[in-house]
Amino acid sequence: MGTRRVNMRELEAAAKASATAKVTNTLNRPGQLEKIEQIKQGFVRKKASKEALLKSAMQQQLDGVRIGLNQLHHCLEDVSEINISMKKMFELFTDVPDLCKRLNDIKEENMRHSQYVTARENLKHIFTVPESVEKTKLLINEGKLLHTHQCLRDLENSRDDLLFELHKLPNQNPYENSMMKAYFADVQVLSNLLEKQLTFILSRTLNTVRKDPTVIVTALRIIEREEKADEESLKQHKQTGFLPIGRPKKWKEMAFQILEKSVSSKIEGTQVEEREDNKHWLIRYLELIRMTLLEDLRVVKTLCVPCFPPSYNIMDKFIQIYHGCLSIHLQEIIQNGLKGNENVTILSWVLKTYKSRDMLGHPDLMTHTENLPPLLPTAVIDSLEEEYLKTIEQNYMEWMQNTLKSEKEEWRSYTEPHSESYSRTAAPIIIFQMIDQNLQVAKTISEELTIKSLNLSIEQVILYADSFREGIIEFKNKYFEDRKQVVYYTQYMIVILNNCLQLQELGSQLEKQYTNTSSHDLSRNFNRLRYTYITLRNDSVQYLLEELFIDLDQHFDKLFTSQWYELNPADTIYVTIEDYFQDYRKLVESNYKYVVEQVLSIVGKRYLTAMLSKRISFKTYEECTKAAQRIMEEAWRFNNLFANLYNEFQCENHFDAVIMLAEVLKSDDDMLSFELHRVVEKYPDITEDHLLRLLSFRGDLSKSDIKDKVLHVDKPKVLHRSTVFKTLVFPKLVNINLNF
Repeated sequence: MGTRRVNMRELEAAAKASATAKVTNTLNRPGQLEKIEQIKQGFVRKKASKEALLKSAMQQQLDGVRIGLNQLHHCLEDVSEINISMKKMFELFTDVPDLCKRLNDIKEENMRHSQYVTARENLKHIFTVPESVEKTKLLINEGKLLHTHQCLRDLENSRDDLLFELHKLPNQNPYENSMMKAYFADVQVLSNLLEKQLTFILSRTLNTVRKDPTVIVTALRIIEREEKADEESLKQHKQTGFLPIGRPKKWKEMAFQILEKSVSSKIEGTQVEEREDNKHWLIRYLELIRMTLLEDLRVVKTLCVPCFPPSYNIMDKFIQIYHGCLSIHLQEIIQNGLKGNENVTILSWVLKTYKSRDMLGHPDLMTHTENLPPLLPTAVIDSLEEEYLKTIEQNYMEWMQNTLKSEKEEWRSYTEPHSESYSRTAAPIIIFQMIDQNLQVAKTISEELTIKSLNLSIEQVILYADSFREGIIEFKNKYFEDRKQVVYYTQYMIVILNNCLQLQELGSQLEKQYTNTSSHDLSRNFNRLRYTYITLRNDSVQYLLEELFIDLDQHFDKLFTSQWYELNPADTIYVTIEDYFQDYRKLVESNYKYVVEQVLSIVGKRYLTAMLSKRISFKTYEECTKAAQRIMEEAWRFNNLFANLYNEFQCENHFDAVIMLAEVLKSDDDMLSFELHRVVEKYPDITEDHLLRLLSFRGDLSKSDIKDKVLHVDKPKVLHRSTVFKTLVFPKLVNINLNF
């Protein structure tokens, strides 16, 4: 209480201080004194408003307290009344045990009465069980299923009622139960007979529904009644613990099991051939399944749907049954082992045909099949695809080995290749036709498998290049061991070059067909294929030209020797090249161009090498001028030769360098420095050794003059390109030390 007073005093002091500050601030402003009455009235109104709000809040608080007190008072009265009622109820419970004892005789009498009533109600069935059993058997044999079921239900109800009465007895007698069950034992036999009859009818559902749908309807009515009886018996068992004999029968579940078994049997029975009878057995079998499935589903949709209760959802259920049985049976076929293209047949049928308009993809079936799982598990599909890829890989390896063996035999034969515009064999085209056939097969399965098959095919073509290279090298070595052993080496090397290029071109054409495929591995493999066969083509060109340059070696050795003037070896080189190119014209254009460029490069380089090898030197300027003139004539002649062979090549012409060096040789002393500057400017990677060797030709220059001329040549500081002189390296340098 003291704390509350202190708080009130503090609040009052704070309010006074706030009011004082507010009045001070108001009156400090100019012109406020004239408005003091107005200001005072404003404060008074605000005070009255605040006081009214405070009073209203206090009144609401008081009203709430009053209502709460009233409710507490009512609760107290209710608690008091409940307490009195509970005491009265406990007083009444004290009399219950005595009352139960007094009513025990009535309870026993009631139980006996219930048993007598049940016995009287079932008296007719109890005394006529044998006759009823025989009558029911007769009805079963006559096919009167509804009457049969009615009789059976009467017998079962009598048995179950009596057994239930025995079950309710506090002290059950096992002998009485056994005697009752034995007396009604034939009832369960009747139930089994009816179940067998229903099984037979349901197993022939699709045939029966076409001839006499009422038989199916009758069987389903009986099953539905038994399903309701199962539900009632299970409910009774939950409440009382009593479950009639043979319940639940689950005949609806049995019906679907029978349908599934009949579908499975039909699928197995559709197979009329084995692999030994017909290599196309699987294709024929799957087609028969397709036709059977469509016909059965048509019957189900048009005839079974009106007969079956809607709750059976028979169309969807039948599709699921067919789907499951097909899946199991196909997996059994796969586990038994497939051969050849049987993997492809199953994959194509499962992934394409099965989902197509010809089967479950039909517009009339799509609403029933959209939620079906895959026909075969992913692991099985992956296994089939892997087996298929292994099969085609093995086929590629065997076929390419046989192809290469056939090619090798042809190379070593004494038969000249067929003369055509361009010499080549059919092997590259056949290889890619085989690839195309495999891809067309893979397309019938899936795009993913097509890409895998394409990658595998390209990898096999790349691997073929290794064996192809080994065969070419073996062929070349055998030829150069004894050139008489192989008669048509040049012609078959031309065929090999053309085949290499064709394999690369066919690969590029195949790549264009799959440009929309976003596969990094595929793009990389195509690049590898191009690189592999272009490299093999280039190496094979060297093997081809090795023959030419073996024939030319002795003539290159005579260049710029004492025999150069006498025997004119350049003419022999010219004629030999021209002769060889009569055969080389059988090369396809790009190969021919490459060969021309290679021969031009090698011949020019070897001519320059011979020219700078210091085999001879001239004593006088006139001799040097004469030699230079001859060099230029030979260079022009070679230029004309290669221009006639192919006038659109883009490689560096080394004979232009020969001509320029010849200009240096025939230039007089005053122009020599200028000519050297021209050479160095055009061929910036020419070395001091090259220049010294060139000037050593001249007989009119001493070593000191040569040294002086070379020293005054300005070498470019930056080399923008490489020329032929970068590859011209001589084992022994000219013994003149210069510093550029």
